[in-house]
Amino acid sequence: MKKDQTYLDSVHHYGRIWNLSVLVLFLLFPALLMVIFKTLPDWRGLSLGLLATAPMYWAVAFVEIFTYVPMLGAGGSYLSFVTGNISNLKLPCALNSLEQAGVKANSEEGEVISTISIAVSSIVTTIIIIIGVILIVPLTPILNAPVLAPAFAQLIPALFGGLAVVFISKYWKIAIAPMLLMIILFITIPALNQGTVGIMVPVGVIFTLGVARLMYKKGLI
Repeated sequence: MKKDQTYLDSVHHYGRIWNLSVLVLFLLFPALLMVIFKTLPDWRGLSLGLLATAPMYWAVAFVEIFTYVPMLGAGGSYLSFVTGNISNLKLPCALNSLEQAGVKANSEEGEVISTISIAVSSIVTTIIIIIGVILIVPLTPILNAPVLAPAFAQLIPALFGGLAVVFISKYWKIAIAPMLLMIILFITIPALNQGTVGIMVPVGVIFTLGVARLMYKKGLI
């Protein structure tokens, strides 16, 4: 880092480099397959597929930037977008670390703590995946045991439930509206399921921000 360059300047500098590098690596895989098998994709089919799916992902990506960055900080956001699994892993980890430290993500301390917590989470996740790959064959009979199925089904709810108790107990007035919204949506629209978490989390955050702003203007919080 240059002497006249601040910490955030360096975060944005290297964050752009790594995010663009990962994008290139993602695109290199299909390009490498085309070279190896000496073939080209069905451009018409590819275009139709992108036309049907890409706009949704563009919208989600746009919303996630405005949703996650204020909660994760600059460094944590760059790292999360590279390593992935934000809503299920990186976000809860960062929020819990910030809560334990008693700092906000937009502070200098919060910026550092959020980045460190997400980095450690990424390293631990990678190590666990490596161990899982090595032990997947001998552990498959145990993991597929019917007695363990209910426990595995409750991992994500338990994770978010623990975080929810902390934040809802502190800001219960703000929590009522988004909880009612999600309950109504998931009851009235059965198609919503675990696969829509990436979309529903940003939607819930934006809705909560709007309700919180309205309640603040009305003097309710």
